[in-house]
Amino acid sequence: MLEILKSGAVVNFFLVILGGILGMLFKKGIPERARNILMQGMALCVMYIGVTGIFEDGINVLVVILSVALGAIVGELIDLDGLVNRLGEKIEKRFNKKGGNTKIAEGFVTATLLFCVGAMTVVGSIDSGISGDNATLYSKSLIDCVSAAVFASTLGIGVALSSVSVLVIEGTLTLLAKVVEPILTAEIISHMSVIGSLLIISLSLNMLGLTKIKVMNLLPAIFLPMIFCLFM
Repeated sequence: MLEILKSGAVVNFFLVILGGILGMLFKKGIPERARNILMQGMALCVMYIGVTGIFEDGINVLVVILSVALGAIVGELIDLDGLVNRLGEKIEKRFNKKGGNTKIAEGFVTATLLFCVGAMTVVGSIDSGISGDNATLYSKSLIDCVSAAVFASTLGIGVALSSVSVLVIEGTLTLLAKVVEPILTAEIISHMSVIGSLLIISLSLNMLGLTKIKVMNLLPAIFLPMIFCLFM
């Protein structure tokens, strides 16, 4: 039981909740105009995280293009974006029966993408599953805690609820890591990280109001390098 509680995915789960609660506590003390500029500042930070993650050595651009293209088709056919948004809306109705507030769904979807598609999620979960090394996920947990506090101050409780997504996605990747270990080369992990970073950049553009990219529908692209890298 103690080992489970010490796993990176579980620690990340609790620290996102903690950050979300702290952000909610301080929310009332921040004026609306300050929250708006804070949100824009966070969007720029998210963009920085994405941009710094796309510079990996030995990347085959064709693998990235094919993965994003096929991943977009698969994601659009499944409509992951619609599924997650509908889930966010259901959560919103539970917490806001009077209606008129879309912040819960927005916070849930935005935080889920931010906390779950980055390079640290992929690499950290794989390390945790294969070698039991949780160092990367522990570091990510601290970063997510601070980020959750900032985002919750503007987007509300939906950010804290994204902790469930973190637990499910990181937990699943950790459990599957042993199964896919034979094909998880450093090259494949690098390609997965680059695609995750591209998704984070897309998220930052949405946060700035410049685009309306259905980032969640691009999520399958992260896993496709496991196929394409084997043949290229």
